[in-house]
Amino acid sequence: MIQINYRDSHPFYEQIKLNIIKLITTGGLAANEKLPSVRELAATLAMNPNTVQRAYRELEAEGYIYKVTGRGTFVTDRMPEDSPRKNKLLQKFDEIVEELIFLAVKKDELIERIRRKGDMKR
Repeated sequence: MIQINYRDSHPFYEQIKLNIIKLITTGGLAANEKLPSVRELAATLAMNPNTVQRAYRELEAEGYIYKVTGRGTFVTDRMPEDSPRKNKLLQKFDEIVEELIFLAVKKDELIERIRRKGDMKR
């Protein structure tokens, strides 16, 4: 589940957010699966509910989760095309690819790595 590293320089809300993103992208949390309430997760992690609320708010803004009034918070079944997180990651991807090409990594090797990752999701 979610682990907080107290020695990490990232704020706790960001660690929660990144843990949940990792669980979603690796299949640890399925589409439409209910997340713990803010209070439940805050109690489990022994932290302020406002910290968990901030993580949930950002995840919702980025399209990873959605709220249903009176029912809870759930993992989205599909990301919006114009997700800010997607655009940010694509920008990082471009920067990484540029550096890898500079380091003489062949285009075919990059394509094969992408293909393998894509095949793992199917």
